[in-house]
Amino acid sequence: MSHPIVRAIRHDPLRWPLYLQAVFWRSLMAIGMFLHKIAYPRPLKLRFVKHIDTTLAAMPGRIRLVFYTPKKYGALGNEGKKYPCIVNFHGGGFTMGTGTDDCRWATAVCEQADTVVCSVDYRRAPEHPFPTAVEDGADAVMWIWDHADELGIDGDRIGVSGFSAGGNMSLTVPLRLQDALLRRRGAEPPHVSSDAPVVLPHEHRAVKLIVAWYPSTDFTNPREERRKTNTRPDKELPRFFTKMFDASYLHPPKEIKLDSPYLSPGVASDELLKFLPDEILMYTCEWDELLAEGERFRDRVQKLGKKVKYKMINGVPHGWNLSPNPFKADAVAQEVFAEACKEIKRVFHGGQSLVQ
Repeated sequence: MSHPIVRAIRHDPLRWPLYLQAVFWRSLMAIGMFLHKIAYPRPLKLRFVKHIDTTLAAMPGRIRLVFYTPKKYGALGNEGKKYPCIVNFHGGGFTMGTGTDDCRWATAVCEQADTVVCSVDYRRAPEHPFPTAVEDGADAVMWIWDHADELGIDGDRIGVSGFSAGGNMSLTVPLRLQDALLRRRGAEPPHVSSDAPVVLPHEHRAVKLIVAWYPSTDFTNPREERRKTNTRPDKELPRFFTKMFDASYLHPPKEIKLDSPYLSPGVASDELLKFLPDEILMYTCEWDELLAEGERFRDRVQKLGKKVKYKMINGVPHGWNLSPNPFKADAVAQEVFAEACKEIKRVFHGGQSLVQ
């Protein structure tokens, strides 16, 4: 079988420069992530990997799931314990990145919240444009839900997290799950469409918690308008990156509905947003074009009665936590990760909230 890039070029040869850009920047990002991972303290190594078949996306394929586990997972005398699980989605503009990029976040969750982390290698654009990533994310959550017992996971304690594009997925995947679970139960009224999910009763929700790190929430707002909201333009993502991300994921551009709840949860209806998990933890960056829309989303879901724990991290740009410094792990990241893990532990294991 040919490489996905080769198949994509054959299918859409006019986009071959975009595919080559993606390959180039993925290679450079891999070098940066290598440097990021060798800094002390070293992150956990992945425990095991699963490959699952897709069921939701129009283009079938397979998804790699990378698992990180607490120290006592599967240990002698602890075999029967069921752990909560955070399903994580990496960033990279839906175009770059891999399931191991957030290994330091996974390490914190495993060690400080006694929770399994499954990081999803969803299929990336431009080979797989919208809505493939969101559908792969929903497939991953459903697969874990279905195989919870054999994985040593408590199916009633599943949450999602993500960074940047993955932060968007942490908000959109739960919405996509509503439609998928309803269809699974045999209810598929003719008015259901991929852009108008049908919500399920509260007792059917598989996701109990969202941890969204500097998420994109509103693609109806043009990039230039987003950039105007950044108080430090010198700290924003380079234009060639955001241009590549949008051209890769939002394809074909004339057919993409930018107000789809699977793309822009910030403009989804109140009816849909009510069925997000009650517990939402959000972190944004002060020097980020996504800050303003993130705060608008926070305000909306708070008005809907969600328990939102929110914090803007001062003095940092978008993606600050993935610094390729091989000598020392980022102290701010360690601090806020610990704070978030206390909230995860509260939701999954009980306890008092520490974030106001």
